[in-house]
Amino acid sequence: MSSSPAPAAVLAEPPLRSLAAFRHFWLTRVCTTIAYQMIGVAVGWRVYELTGSALALGLIGLAQFLPALLLVLPAGQVADRHDRRQVAARAQRVSALAAALLALGSLGDWLTVHGIYALVLVIGAARAFEAPSLQALLPRLVPAARLGSAVAASASAMQTAVITGPALAGFVYAAGPAAVFAASALLWALASLQLARIEPLNRPATSAPPPGLDTLFAGITFIRSRPVVLGAISLDLFAVLLGGAVALLPIFAKDILHVGPWGLGLLRGAPALGALLMSVALTRWPIVRHAGAKLFAAVAVFGLATLAFGLSTSFVYSLLALGVTGAADMVSVVVRQTMVQLETPDAMRGRVSAVASVFIGASNQLGEFESGALAAWLGPVGSVLIGGAGTLLAAALWWRGFPTLARRDALVPHEAQPPPAQRR
Repeated sequence: MSSSPAPAAVLAEPPLRSLAAFRHFWLTRVCTTIAYQMIGVAVGWRVYELTGSALALGLIGLAQFLPALLLVLPAGQVADRHDRRQVAARAQRVSALAAALLALGSLGDWLTVHGIYALVLVIGAARAFEAPSLQALLPRLVPAARLGSAVAASASAMQTAVITGPALAGFVYAAGPAAVFAASALLWALASLQLARIEPLNRPATSAPPPGLDTLFAGITFIRSRPVVLGAISLDLFAVLLGGAVALLPIFAKDILHVGPWGLGLLRGAPALGALLMSVALTRWPIVRHAGAKLFAAVAVFGLATLAFGLSTSFVYSLLALGVTGAADMVSVVVRQTMVQLETPDAMRGRVSAVASVFIGASNQLGEFESGALAAWLGPVGSVLIGGAGTLLAAALWWRGFPTLARRDALVPHEAQPPPAQRR
């Protein structure tokens, strides 16, 4: 296997932050992810109740994707020029306000489908600033040698939230959508308070890039110059874009599996349960060798499990298939995020993370739009099956197109690895 020189981020490694700082970061991810998941369940179920349209469900994803696409460059610039804690906290407060308006509109019975789309746009815009700031913050809290385990631990926070969030939303929805929206607003407020408890990070004066077109587009330029980073990010984009079935879960829950909001909550939480179990395993047994091959294998398993879900008419089998998709996706997440963060200097992590957020995070929303539009034409089952097959095709094409990524052996560069006595 080929080896690569130590990236600048490893050679200038920040000191280890306190355990308390990482705990506050972990709790922030839990609160904000539960809020997103609860909003997703409530908005999806409410829009489908009002319209009965698969395309209308897909438009929810489009409303979340557009702000991330339009704000990708300024969001990354802000994350690199300002305190990342404060940027993320302010974005969370904006999301809390939008969720509170959703709650008030539901209580007053004046919230229309168009109003829901507008407020989802606001939440999507806030998330465009929050996501890169949080992603770029984590490497400042842990040493590079432990970043893979930290990513897995952080992902476990998200997956714990993705499990509890949809299930909680499904049960709370019995009291009406306003209750779910109000709970989400409270969680976003709590997340911003947790970030405020992390002590300010001392960053070098030279780390803040001067404003200008060069620095604005630096994230895109950097990704294009690194085949490993470009391949890992773009592979995830197409896998999620083609293989995601989340937008169609209200249809599967109501019309195919014949379960109510509680069943929808369990379906949305099933991938997270699989991901949580995998993240625990990866924290205990981190990926050390054959990182590239394991990334491609995970994407292939994701596609196969998506096909299994599309063919299932059993609620239990559907839960199992979705759980496997979550476990496979977790392997991809840990490998990709660790590679991207370690290959990127700290001064550029905000801009690179912003671009990665469009490829990765926002691809979920664009994938929801794609699934909804395709389902309106071929039906939900046909949409999911085509998506699963497309994911397998993407894995095969990227294996040939990015040989450096496929041959990547060590996840963490040799210079950043701990002494042998400290390795598991």
